[in-house]
Amino acid sequence: MSINQETESPTFQQQIEMTKPRPTEAEDQILKKAVLRLNGHILGFVLGFIGALIIFVATIWLVIKGGENVGAHLGLLGNFFVGYDVTFVGSLIGAAYGFVAGYLSGLLIGWIYNAVVFLKTPKSQR
Repeated sequence: MSINQETESPTFQQQIEMTKPRPTEAEDQILKKAVLRLNGHILGFVLGFIGALIIFVATIWLVIKGGENVGAHLGLLGNFFVGYDVTFVGSLIGAAYGFVAGYLSGLLIGWIYNAVVFLKTPKSQR
């Protein structure tokens, strides 16, 4: 008695594929909406924290290093950040400005990203 190709049992790989759970259409839509959107506040907080940390560490590094002309280039930030100078107090002021600039940048990036995603999403999926 020979085994016919049509009645042959599925291969191991086919069995694995058959047992994998498949998301329903509603779950798929929820996942797409959640993944495609950025939270501007979280992105802003992260970018603000990184910006504040960079300015603070760079300023403190130059203060500790010392020298004749401490932080001439970094001191130019004082033109944009009122009150900033290459000192310990200036590093705190610069960190505050860095946080605000990073936070606003994150909000703007998140808003633009979400607007582009909204415009590219078909009306039936919004």
